[in-house]
Amino acid sequence: MKRGKKYQEAVKSFDKNAQYEIAEAIGLVKKNATAKFDETIELHIRTGCDGRHAEQQIRGAVVLPHGTGKTVKVLVFAKGTKLDEAEAAGADFVGGEELIPKIQNDGWLDFDVVVATPDMMGVVGRLGRVLGPKGLMPNPKAGTVTMDVTKAINDIKAGKIEYRLDKTNIIHVPLGKASFTDEQISDNFQTVMNAVIKAKPSSLKGQFIRSATLASTMGPGVRLNVSRIMN
Repeated sequence: MKRGKKYQEAVKSFDKNAQYEIAEAIGLVKKNATAKFDETIELHIRTGCDGRHAEQQIRGAVVLPHGTGKTVKVLVFAKGTKLDEAEAAGADFVGGEELIPKIQNDGWLDFDVVVATPDMMGVVGRLGRVLGPKGLMPNPKAGTVTMDVTKAINDIKAGKIEYRLDKTNIIHVPLGKASFTDEQISDNFQTVMNAVIKAKPSSLKGQFIRSATLASTMGPGVRLNVSRIMN
C-alpha cells in the first residue's frame, strides 16, 4: 500500500523495531496523529490463542474510565415495559419485530451497539447474517443480552467497549481520541489490559500476549514493551 508523505515522515520519527514504554508510545502516537479530524487511538494485541478452539476464544466487555470520545448510538430490542425502560435510559432506537425488515431489507444500520432482552433473541437471531459480520450481534458475554437494559445502556454510553479475537487471533480496541490527555489514554489502556490479562484462557500453553501496538487512525503503529505490560 502506498503511504502518504505525512505517514512516511511519521515513521521516521521513531524506531519502528523498538519496543516502547506505554507513556512514551502514547506521546509518539499523539504527535503523529496529524489528520484534519480527531483521530482515534487504537490498541492492537496479538495473542498466542487459537480461536478455532472454543476454550481459547476471548470475548468480553469493559467500561473505559474516560470513555471513547465517540457518541454511541444504541438500538434496543425489547417488549412491554422494557421498551419504556430503554427509552427512559436514553436508547437512541427502541423496538421489536417491526425493525427486522428495516434492517434486513432496507439496509438500515444507523446504530453502533445492539442490546436485546433474552426474550427477544429469537427475533434478533433472524438478523444474524446482517449483524454478525459487523460485530453487532448481542451477546451475553458482552452484557448486551440482558433484562437490565438501563445498566446496559448506561455502561455503553459511559464508554463500554467490547474486546474479542478476530480471525487472526488479534484483539483491536479503541482507547480514546488523539485530543485526550496522555493520562486519559494511559488509564483506558490499563483498564483494557487488566481485563484482557484476566481473560487469559486456562488451556493456553505458551506466551499469551505476543505483541501489542498502539496507533492512531491514520498514523503508524508503535510497538509496546510487552514484558513490562505482563509484569
